[in-house]
Amino acid sequence: MTDVAWIDAALTSARPQAVGALLRYFRNLDTAEEAFQNACLRALKSWPQQGPPRDAAAWLIMVGRNAAIDDVRRSNKQEALSDEAAISDLDDAEEEIADRLDGSHYRDDILRLLFICCHPDLPATQQIALALRIVSGLSVKQIARAFLVSEPAMEQRITRAKARVAKAGVPFEAPGAVERSERLAAVAAMIYLIFNEGYSASGETSGIRMPLCEEAIRLARLLLRLFQSEPEIMGLVALLLLQHARAPARFDANGEVVLLEDQDRALWNQNLITEGVALIEKAMRHRRSGPYQVQAAIAALHSRAARPEDTDWAQIDLLYGALEVMQPSPVVTLNRAVAVSKVRGPEAALAMIEPLGDRLSNYFHYFGVRGAFLMQLGCNNEARVAFDRAIALANTSAEAAHIRMHLDRLMRDCQPQGLSPVNKK
Repeated sequence: MTDVAWIDAALTSARPQAVGALLRYFRNLDTAEEAFQNACLRALKSWPQQGPPRDAAAWLIMVGRNAAIDDVRRSNKQEALSDEAAISDLDDAEEEIADRLDGSHYRDDILRLLFICCHPDLPATQQIALALRIVSGLSVKQIARAFLVSEPAMEQRITRAKARVAKAGVPFEAPGAVERSERLAAVAAMIYLIFNEGYSASGETSGIRMPLCEEAIRLARLLLRLFQSEPEIMGLVALLLLQHARAPARFDANGEVVLLEDQDRALWNQNLITEGVALIEKAMRHRRSGPYQVQAAIAALHSRAARPEDTDWAQIDLLYGALEVMQPSPVVTLNRAVAVSKVRGPEAALAMIEPLGDRLSNYFHYFGVRGAFLMQLGCNNEARVAFDRAIALANTSAEAAHIRMHLDRLMRDCQPQGLSPVNKK
């Protein structure tokens, strides 16, 4: 086997298992990561000549463990060698590796690794950075580029996260059933945040940050393999797939936002849509609904509509109503108002979002949506004020340009115009 691309893919796929197992052995993130890197270097030297091992993760674990033990031996020659270090050099041991390693540990190893990255003492930004570095194996440079910060700043963020984990004395035992259930939600939320970091990119940065979406999907698939019968994890994977399927149509050639109803649906990835729809349908058959399932069901309704006018807005309204009960939030209500405007008109939708003004006073999308409803009602002066506020709060030049387009329309004519809310893209 001389295909370097295959070797890289195998190392990436085996990383969570290998680093998780090495962490179990050494109980130190830096040691586990360094051991894995040493094993990868060995793989790049030996696999092209000897061919791939039967179990790449097992091979990497054994080689990495021996390399780390050798490092300890060299750093402290006076200390008696531990029993763990009395393992062969592995030159002739590859055939025995798969049998000698206990594969049943893999599930708990990966879960532990994800849980450590989701430690409650870590801010969300540090959780994401640590997961991308430790679990996904992205370089500090890649992560810094995705988050649009300097490499030293990202290095410091990751170092602080590791220090907090070490200081917290995180237990390395396999989590119990109750803890699994509690922390599973945290792990899923971390993966969702990683996806949103990429999905929220503007047209200018989407090419840089879109790989975050792909990495989040990979991690979500990994989590689903660990919890194959958990409907909320099915819902999470389905949601990410359905959202990511629209990525090719979300920005035009100039990097400007294209609203959902204006997107070229021929550009949507139908393979991802088919997979996502099948997965959410499977999840819903369990009759244990949750927020990710509801959001995925909404995304599926959008994806199934061949034309914007075919969208089942009444059903989307009901789903958002269910989501409001499960996960009360002014942003959820704001999104529901979009569906309400389609079903019951802009006046009802405007009445729904008016009470949200104080809580969303610094939220770009609130003023964009409010301006859209006001414009549909013919309240053009008020709409102009709302749009001006949205421009002031815009996070990117693409968002500001999109609002200016609607202001230009107001200036051309003062007639009520049909307008899609800006938060659906």
